[in-house]
Amino acid sequence: MAIVSRDFRELRLEGVGRAFGQLNALQDITLTVKRGEFVALVGPSGCGKSTTLNCIAGLLQLTDGSIWLDDRRIDQTGPEDRGFGMVFQNYALFPHMSVRRNIGFGLATQHRPKDEIAKRVDEALALVRLESQAEKLPGQLSGGQQQRVAIARAVVVEPPLVLMDEPLSNLDAKLRLEMRAEIRRIHTMLACSTIYVTHDQEEALSLADRIVVLIDGKMRQVGTPEQLYMAPANRDVAEFMGYRNHVKTTARPVEGGIAVTMCGAAMLGTVPHTAGYETVQGAAMAAIRPDDLHPEADGPLAARVEIAEYHGRDFYCVGKAEDGTDLYFRSPRRVAPGEVVRLNADPSRVLVFAT
Repeated sequence: MAIVSRDFRELRLEGVGRAFGQLNALQDITLTVKRGEFVALVGPSGCGKSTTLNCIAGLLQLTDGSIWLDDRRIDQTGPEDRGFGMVFQNYALFPHMSVRRNIGFGLATQHRPKDEIAKRVDEALALVRLESQAEKLPGQLSGGQQQRVAIARAVVVEPPLVLMDEPLSNLDAKLRLEMRAEIRRIHTMLACSTIYVTHDQEEALSLADRIVVLIDGKMRQVGTPEQLYMAPANRDVAEFMGYRNHVKTTARPVEGGIAVTMCGAAMLGTVPHTAGYETVQGAAMAAIRPDDLHPEADGPLAARVEIAEYHGRDFYCVGKAEDGTDLYFRSPRRVAPGEVVRLNADPSRVLVFAT
């Protein structure tokens, strides 16, 4: 495969900010992306993910800070001078152009020789496995095939960086899984750097080398998928990373961890020490994933089942605790709405945050 990403060492965002009138959409975003890295920007709707990507692409001007590609400051240059590839949520393909012409469009605007364009388009078609679709129009392709065309168009210009803005959100579940694998394969083959926006934490966990969590326009945590999954830095990050249950508790330090009491008297057990737990004492909040909360005869939490959905190997349930708190849990056995169950969780799978 002759297509490669253009050589560079790193992209740096230094104190990047973007305001829309009185609204600070981004505040003090400082991040370095190394060559070959796959970085996912995640967070709830309106957190600043796409704004960050558009600032990097040059589609939005900065209010504060700067962006550097190695030793060259690029935030004051136009999008066309940055040379990045971009894959949009809606594909943005030209409907009247064939697949081949769509892929070669960027090369044509660079006034590359026709034989070079043809050769590199052939290479890009092979990369995304669409050789047999080259002369079709986008409207004759499936959603997954159209997304492959968009990816080929982004990488054929050999960019130092590929920017992807929720590229799989319009696909069905099966296609999302297939395209996820394709995106990672192409990223690895080209040894390029990718910045990927998604609201899907599972997508980010499966694809990224590092994940950046944005909330209210601020970076709340940066780390590997394992770090974000197992050790969210605060309640907001924990909630986004799947810790849907937030249970009021009392906590006290003990040897080896934090003793957690729920519902006044029932003991959950001793939660092991991790970073930040040393300061948790008194009123606290326990964060638990639905997958880690399950029925147990003498569990410390009582819940009345409101919803029970069969998911194949188990039931995904929503219950109401005695104090009105919603509880999300898994049950290996059938439970019915109105049934009262006792719930428990392995203390090693629980996080505790000060309130």
